[in-house]
Amino acid sequence: MSLASFQDLLDAARQQPEPQRLLLVFVRVELPQNATAEQRERFERREGGTLAPCLCVDKTPEEIASFEALAEESKATGQDWDLLFVGGLAGRAGVAPSADEAAQPLRFMVNAINDGRVAQFATFDRQGEVVQFG
Repeated sequence: MSLASFQDLLDAARQQPEPQRLLLVFVRVELPQNATAEQRERFERREGGTLAPCLCVDKTPEEIASFEALAEESKATGQDWDLLFVGGLAGRAGVAPSADEAAQPLRFMVNAINDGRVAQFATFDRQGEVVQFG
């Protein structure tokens, strides 16, 4: 499925045959420790950096009114972030996964991001625009 916006993701999650729980990991893009001159230049051009998860939460699609509402809610944490990674967890027999059931998959998602394995997640910038990694 091709996403053009965060709203597309919410709409798709709401239309799935089983209720969904969305796994949301907010990350900062940071300059790598002991960065080389080339890495610093790429970072300044916003073409590189290290992904550092700083905030994670799980929500049902119905708990998210819009990207703008989610971004506004994130301000209350005091955490600055640059990108949002989103994964999904499907329910069973018409019941959405609970927050407790989402805890371990959310930890796995954070670990995957720390390891640079991000291709399986939808990614959005601070304006809610889709980000593609090349």
